[in-house]
Amino acid sequence: MQRDALIRQTINQLRESLQVDRVVLYYFYGSWQGQVTCESISDSEYSIFGSTGPDNCFNQEYANLYLAGRIRAISDIELESIHDCHREFLRSLQVRASLVVPVLVARGLWGLLIAHHCQAPRCWSPLDIEKMQQAAKSMATASCILES
Repeated sequence: MQRDALIRQTINQLRESLQVDRVVLYYFYGSWQGQVTCESISDSEYSIFGSTGPDNCFNQEYANLYLAGRIRAISDIELESIHDCHREFLRSLQVRASLVVPVLVARGLWGLLIAHHCQAPRCWSPLDIEKMQQAAKSMATASCILES
């Protein structure tokens, strides 16, 4: 399928260019319900394919932030001021640093493009963030995604 090929190519390029352990697409299939539908990983131990996210941790409040274009860069989950449920969830996925960018289409939040660094903390540079934003924008304007 053209959509899947585009997503795979995009996240593989991002993982290599950002030099991270994992890049995933978290796709929303319902009212703030979603799952990891595509991943690019440096090692099979980092696979979270099919993961659905923390129960009741991602809610309308967070969704509204991403709908407004929020970008979330966490350089170290152990030092960041985040909810305990979020920290525990990230730990369970072996995440140490995380960069999240929304994929916004005309009808709303289609998904989240997420980069994870698992082995150590990581300071995300403005260039890292720009690469993720550009990738999310390219995905959001691709006809194969708009039709899905």
